[in-house]
Formats: sequence, C-alpha cells, structure tokens
Amino acid sequence: MVQLFDAASGASLGSISEEQLQFMLDQLEEEAAGDQDYYVNRATLEYFAEQGADPALLELLRRALGEREEMDLRWSR
Repeated sequence: MVQLFDAASGASLGSISEEQLQFMLDQLEEEAAGDQDYYVNRATLEYFAEQGADPALLELLRRALGEREEMDLRWSR
C-alpha cells in the first residue's frame, strides 16, 4: 500500500493502492524525476473523474481537500 500525506502539515490522508498511485502518476506532472509531491485542486479532481479515476481515490482526495481549493500532497511506500 501507498500512504498519502498532506505536504504542508505532514498529516496522513490515508492509503491507496499501487494502481491508484499509477493513475495519479500518469495524470499529474512531475517537476523532477522521482518527484513524490503533487499539487491538486478541485479542477484536478474533476479531471481525474473525467479520466475514470477509481471512486475510492476520488473520495479520499475530496475528503483530504475539504474546504480548501488546493493542496500539495506527497506519497510514500
């Protein structure tokens, strides 16, 4: 399993599968090789939904975003 964290606070957001991580990696832009930090916002989540993201992944990310418009997250195995 892969752990997601709020990059700003370090708080754990939950676990995702390798397949869910690969979906995110395929959709998001890496700033550098091996990047494990990503910026997401409400538009990102809408795009994920249009691209067929797993509903559980979308729910986790929506819950993590909460009332915020944007956030940085990081992942770790």
